[in-house]
Amino acid sequence: TCVACHGPMGNSTDPQYPVLAGQTTRYTYLQLKDFKEGRRKDPRMSPMAANLSKDDMQDLADYFAAQKPVPVDFKADGVAVEAGRKKSAAELCTMCHLGNFTGQNEIPRVAGQHYQYIVKQLQDFRSRTRTNDAGNMGSVARNLTDDDIRNLASYVANLQ
Repeated sequence: TCVACHGPMGNSTDPQYPVLAGQTTRYTYLQLKDFKEGRRKDPRMSPMAANLSKDDMQDLADYFAAQKPVPVDFKADGVAVEAGRKKSAAELCTMCHLGNFTGQNEIPRVAGQHYQYIVKQLQDFRSRTRTNDAGNMGSVARNLTDDDIRNLASYVANLQ
């Protein structure tokens, strides 16, 4: 069922759905649990997670973590990428997401994620329509401008 949106082996080709290949096991597990328990809501994902058992969620998290992400089809403007790199340094993004943006534990891998998906998540954190982050991303995103969000998404989408 996951392949319909997230693509073969978790490599989504539709930018509205995140790439799950190579995502940290803990992050994927926690997101599925949050969808199941209503702490994170999405009209497509919430029903999918509703009937998953703890073992199902762990198996899916393990599976996607073991997959190799393939580059997304997005070519950003070099100026936007450089502005995003500078903004990520100013916001200390690598303190949590690590220097290559591959994530750790409950912090997601965002390197090579779809531009459109990154923009939406940052906007959702900024507007507080997504709050299942213990306030960490919400506190960072609240001061981001629309240009900051687009530039950060350009930078991160181009990382591999």
